[in-house]
Amino acid sequence: MTSPSPSPSSVPRKRSKKAPKNNKLSNLNFADLPSCLLEVIMSHLVLKDNIRASAACKSWLEAAVYVRSVEQHPWLMCFPKRGSSFNFRDPLQWKLHTLNLPELAKSNVCCTRDGWLLMRRRSVSNELFFFNPFTRELIALPKFDLHFREIAFSSPPTSDGCVVVALNFVTEYLVSISTWHPGATEWTSQDFPTDFDQRHTHNLLVYANDRFYCFTAERGCLYSFTPSSRKWNFLASAYMYFHMRFELNEREVSLAERKGELFLMFTSRVKKPVKVYKLVTTHWEEMKGDKLDGLTIFISFFNAEVRKDLPWMRNNVCFSRFGYNRKSCLSYSFDESRYNRREEWLELCPPQSIWIDPPKNVLEYL
Repeated sequence: MTSPSPSPSSVPRKRSKKAPKNNKLSNLNFADLPSCLLEVIMSHLVLKDNIRASAACKSWLEAAVYVRSVEQHPWLMCFPKRGSSFNFRDPLQWKLHTLNLPELAKSNVCCTRDGWLLMRRRSVSNELFFFNPFTRELIALPKFDLHFREIAFSSPPTSDGCVVVALNFVTEYLVSISTWHPGATEWTSQDFPTDFDQRHTHNLLVYANDRFYCFTAERGCLYSFTPSSRKWNFLASAYMYFHMRFELNEREVSLAERKGELFLMFTSRVKKPVKVYKLVTTHWEEMKGDKLDGLTIFISFFNAEVRKDLPWMRNNVCFSRFGYNRKSCLSYSFDESRYNRREEWLELCPPQSIWIDPPKNVLEYL
């Protein structure tokens, strides 16, 4: 993903040496910059420099305070093909940070939330553990002796309300759901009937509103599981299934949540690249143009993250890229209706990277 600064092609090669004839233009200063541009500048500053810059004038103060209050954007964590050196990149400054994490060697990532990774050992498939790559905290889970298609957790494992949910469609119309809470010595499992055969579909699982939502891609079905009452409910309507069936044949699909709201993203390899839907009651409504409302969506093979009103990239989708040696991301602008590098449309969502939430004091751990 390119930085917000102008690309070489957009900057004139020869600058005029003559002073502007318009006296009004010659009297402009940095305080007269548009607020949107000031926000981009302030977003590139670390906190202490942001505070210093806010003392310059009123317009700088307003931009600096706004940037401090916006949602924190995720970083891209890249998994090495071998070894234990993991790369982390801030998509705003795109500066590379490398951490040696031997705890993650020979382990596969299952999901992430709030800066925590849920991992599984390659050599011992039923061995699961939580790991925070910044604080190096590691929390082991009881061995999971069953298979699962999808797994997710509600909150950091250090919180009392954390619950882990793993699901697997075991027969044509039966799903097995297993749960674990911090402090429990074993998993609790229960079977539930489903409305369609989901055994060979691509499933997506996210947590929002005290429940886990499961979207089965080929069928276009949305289910919910409430851990407190252990209820499994079918939410999707027939309209949703038939409306999305064509979409699913043409596009990759991602499910994400933001502050209790659910979003579906379809990314195309050959046609119109991106469509975004928001769940309203039991129907998905497409978000277009002004309806996108300043969202920024971060998509990888493992997860999707949604933020709003980031000063440096509103109405954008950021993809991770294929390849261990490539150093940038691909992004799509809804405002401009194009990718930033069109020739790389096929390079979406690699299996070796994930968007992760860094702590606010992340630089102290690097």
